[in-house]
Amino acid sequence: MWFGDLVTMRWWDDLWLNESFAEYASTLASAEATRWTDSWTTFALSEKGWAYQQDQLPSTHPVVADMVDFEAVETNFDGITYAKGASVLRQLVAYVGREEFFAGVRAYFAKHAWGNTELKDLLVELETTSGRDLSSWADLWLQRAGVNTLSPVLERDQDGTVTRFAISQTAPEEHHTLRPHRLQVGGFMLQDGALVRTESIELDVDGELTEVPELVGKRADLWLLNDGDLTYSKVRLDEQSLAVAMEHLRTLDDSLARTLLWSAAWDMVRDGELPSRRYQQLVLANITGESSSSVVRTLLQQLETVAGPYAAVDQREQRTEAAATAVWELAEEAEAGSDAQLQFIETFARLARTEEHRHTLEGLLGGSVTLPGREIDTDLRWKLVISLAVLGGIDAAGIDEQLAADDTQSGRKHALTAKAALPTEVSKAKAWRRTVEKDTLANESITAVIQGFRRVVDESLLAPYRQRYFAMISQVWQERSNEIATRLVGGYFPHSYGGQAVLDAADQWLADAEDAPFGLRRIIIEGRDTVARQERVRESDLG
Repeated sequence: MWFGDLVTMRWWDDLWLNESFAEYASTLASAEATRWTDSWTTFALSEKGWAYQQDQLPSTHPVVADMVDFEAVETNFDGITYAKGASVLRQLVAYVGREEFFAGVRAYFAKHAWGNTELKDLLVELETTSGRDLSSWADLWLQRAGVNTLSPVLERDQDGTVTRFAISQTAPEEHHTLRPHRLQVGGFMLQDGALVRTESIELDVDGELTEVPELVGKRADLWLLNDGDLTYSKVRLDEQSLAVAMEHLRTLDDSLARTLLWSAAWDMVRDGELPSRRYQQLVLANITGESSSSVVRTLLQQLETVAGPYAAVDQREQRTEAAATAVWELAEEAEAGSDAQLQFIETFARLARTEEHRHTLEGLLGGSVTLPGREIDTDLRWKLVISLAVLGGIDAAGIDEQLAADDTQSGRKHALTAKAALPTEVSKAKAWRRTVEKDTLANESITAVIQGFRRVVDESLLAPYRQRYFAMISQVWQERSNEIATRLVGGYFPHSYGGQAVLDAADQWLADAEDAPFGLRRIIIEGRDTVARQERVRESDLG
């Protein structure tokens, strides 16, 4: 990439100087020099969402990390180095000013062309062009881990006029760092049935509480912190703003603002502050307002999560069935041949649970069920086959028939997934043997089998493998290549509907394997954290 070839970091501690800059620059160039002008919208929901998730894991680390050896280097090509680093750079641009930032970068290139640098070399040039002392900023943003949460502190009179507006900043106990933020606050009013931005100010936020007197006397139906997405922080919605978003988010004609509202609600779900069933309602009521294929894809992935692992156990089956039915209705109503139509079909196939759903999948595959403008091409055909396999709607012989019609490398991988997805003890045992007990499959074939193994309606099919998993991982890590071992240990971690039994097993393994390699322990620690979060979110869903 443009940054890492002309000037290269002196050591891996400054890996972000390559990767974060490449991530930031590619998004900026896409947004301002191509027809993909909504690239920052995609970045905010997909890449930044990845960063927020990674930064809340026990394995998080500063953007400028202490790379003690090459194993540490291998594990840090992650959401912190790429997505958080790029997000922090965007905040730095807002903090020092765009012209000053690029003037400093040009000076940095000129001085260090074809050489090696470290963080301080860049900061010197940015301080010169901006006039700001960046030593404290760099310490807080680049050399400390964790993500802040910004919340509105709002008081209104009877007609909704703001009598007090402040912004509260908090940090997790394990990474208790409060940071300076340059950000915008947007206010939106309902006008003729649509949300319209009527207020916008840019300000500096610092410390535990920042008063915003400029907004006293103003009115808005919905307030959004970090409008424009200048800073890196989770944000919260006040109760009124959340209620307005639930009903009217799709009417807001600003894709980035919509995305930030989606992100705020999603973070509230993950932190147990918003029941996951309400997020399911939010998606199904407002997803038709999204035109970006990448945004629709992310929202549908989140829908699958809130209807499945994040749903209270006694509600999960009903929630998943309801989501599948609603998404199929969206597919029927979508524009003929559109990306949205395709994504609705694919999501329906993954969520399908009932006999009626199975009949719809069979009709799509066989041609008796059609949608305007939609051809069932090879890729979609295999997705239907795999989903039918999960439901027991096709057997191994039927999968072989599909493979005979597409006997390609891709077709063979899809067939592996479909056979591993068959809802029988025999199919799960065979998948486990082919990947864990034997060492004959290539990397992508291993992943294909694991994907099918994990696709179940009846989770009791996977229950016997939870203890087998913890018994095999040390040996797999020792005997297989790093790439294959990572796929096996990460792919088979029993986090889907894991529950307390998985938490206990992970804790026991971590206690017994204190000397295990860092890369292996990190996978287990992150998997355990995923299960623990699911437990907390499900508990909130009962409230």
